[in-house]
Amino acid sequence: SLHCYDKVPLHGSLVNPLARAPVREYLDVGVKAINGLLSIGKGQRMGLFAGSGVGKSVLLGMMTRFTEADVIVVGLIGERGREVKEFIEDILGEAGLARAVVVASPADYSPLMRLHGAMLATSIAEYFRDQGKQVLLLMDSLTRYAQAQREIALAIGEPPATKGYPPSVFSLLPQLVERAGNGAEKGAITAIYTVLTEGDDQQDPVADAARAILDGHIVLSRSLAEAGVYPAIDVEASISRVMPQIVSVEQRQQAQRFKQHYALYQQNQDLINIGAYNPGTDPKVDEAIALYPSLQSFIQQSLDEASNWQQSHDALSNSLYSARSTQVWQGEGQAVIN
Repeated sequence: SLHCYDKVPLHGSLVNPLARAPVREYLDVGVKAINGLLSIGKGQRMGLFAGSGVGKSVLLGMMTRFTEADVIVVGLIGERGREVKEFIEDILGEAGLARAVVVASPADYSPLMRLHGAMLATSIAEYFRDQGKQVLLLMDSLTRYAQAQREIALAIGEPPATKGYPPSVFSLLPQLVERAGNGAEKGAITAIYTVLTEGDDQQDPVADAARAILDGHIVLSRSLAEAGVYPAIDVEASISRVMPQIVSVEQRQQAQRFKQHYALYQQNQDLINIGAYNPGTDPKVDEAIALYPSLQSFIQQSLDEASNWQQSHDALSNSLYSARSTQVWQGEGQAVIN
């Protein structure tokens, strides 16, 4: 049986925003694409936006194993019951479970239990934060939490609004999310909330509302996942709003150059693939084509491979400079890097 010695309020207690410590330190999550391009700070609230089957759970598992945090609190809200034991045994393992708390409220639970599951996970994270711990809160998913509130609100007669979501859903989301973050003392809750985008629609009402109240978002791309790129992070559509405050000017500039080269290649990809682009037409496009293999390689990472903060920074630098002095053009629109 579970013995509890302390009690905390399920709905939490409000923290004066003026008393919160600002986000000034980075959090090493062990994923180089996030460490290098979308750096997360201690106390940041981040969204992980993805459709079904694009590697959301895999990326969460990597962050669970590799993140440098004192305590990890996992809230599995409204997901498949089969995933609970798999997450504990296959993803967390014995080493991860030693510093983790898992709160599960699967899809077959009542909507009120699903709401309370998300609140309980947040309350546990608050408890450890108030003890001065660095806490990583992973909640999968914020969309199921919103859907549970929709079921309750419609059952009591609240009128539906956008896509059937009553107004109370959009007032409840910030109440949950604002409980995470830095405390008045040394502790912090860094929260990652997954958001399901139905049909890969980034303008879904819940996704749109979550994007507005979070401190950044990581978008997973179905096209990258189908191409075998994991984690399938869409670096063009993703952003970390606190990154300028937690990384050096050098890394910020490197991340900007990376995104510029990557976006330029994507814009001209059709021309490049059919051989319609003539080398030498645009020096910036030429450089983007030469660098693209190393840029793509930087995003990819094996599931059991951890990349710490320094390794991620070194890999980012190498991806930008490895091909600049050795690019050779052969044939029509093909770059060969030696």
